[in-house]
Amino acid sequence: MPSYEQLRELLDPATTVLMTVECQQGVVGTESALPELAEEARESGALGNVARLVSAAHQAGTQVLHAVAERRPDGRGANHNARLFRAAGRLPVQQLSGTKAVRVAPPIEVSEEDFIVRRLHGLSPIAGTDVDPLLRNLGCRTLLVTGVSANVAIPNAVFDAVNLGYTAVVPADAIAGVPADYTPAMIRNTLALVATVTTTDDVLDVWKRRSRPGV
Repeated sequence: MPSYEQLRELLDPATTVLMTVECQQGVVGTESALPELAEEARESGALGNVARLVSAAHQAGTQVLHAVAERRPDGRGANHNARLFRAAGRLPVQQLSGTKAVRVAPPIEVSEEDFIVRRLHGLSPIAGTDVDPLLRNLGCRTLLVTGVSANVAIPNAVFDAVNLGYTAVVPADAIAGVPADYTPAMIRNTLALVATVTTTDDVLDVWKRRSRPGV
């Protein structure tokens, strides 16, 4: 784990953006299309930790961006070139634009200053979306990646962030995937090679101590 000094340098609120990935009601909510993933996100504490980080970011003046996956009711523009996409099209809950399923899920609170970036295609919350130009215009240097899933979207986000020149920071207890033991394996064997892995409490400590004069 990085030291406090290392994290403090990385997590300057002026150059850090906190991104939540697919923390929407149709994915991690009580009426999820993926109930196993939703249960793991809640039971592991990951969803609650994302909410804690978002709240702290708002207080610290760190920009928050919510990456949401959705599709048109007619499915136009959506991918069909992988088993995952075809399976998603048959699920009883669809992530349709404008519906409850694509709203950010409680207990995460969305402020007026937050960005919500919606994508209609692909696997990544960054590639092919407005995320990269928004981050550059915001002066972002460090992208704090949270949410789901550790199976697909989270590694996609981390790889894309690194390839685009950002420093990726991943609070290990603020992401979730299935099965439960897959997430720590993904972190240990893959994400730790390209991202700075930390904890929710360590991030909160940095922002809290930054707010104290002389600390």
